[in-house]
Amino acid sequence: FVSTIFNKIFSEMCKMFDFGNHLKGLRLKNNITQKDLAKAIGISERGIQNYELNARKPTFDILIALARFFDVSIDYLVGETTNPTRR
Repeated sequence: FVSTIFNKIFSEMCKMFDFGNHLKGLRLKNNITQKDLAKAIGISERGIQNYELNARKPTFDILIALARFFDVSIDYLVGETTNPTRR
């Protein structure tokens, strides 16, 4: 149930915000390859490609892993704020 609600909310946010482009920008800014990012957070390289192409939405667990990896808040990661600082 929680997963269904999360997916619905995240889908609505993605309509207004290009998550894939934002993720790619973070990755490139940090000089990280898709392969290295995937390995660091425990998913496939194809998974990262799908997120960057907006072909798939990351799970909540993946969002947490990405936020921790880039040391940014989840709000920043999903475009809710321009402040990347984690609380």
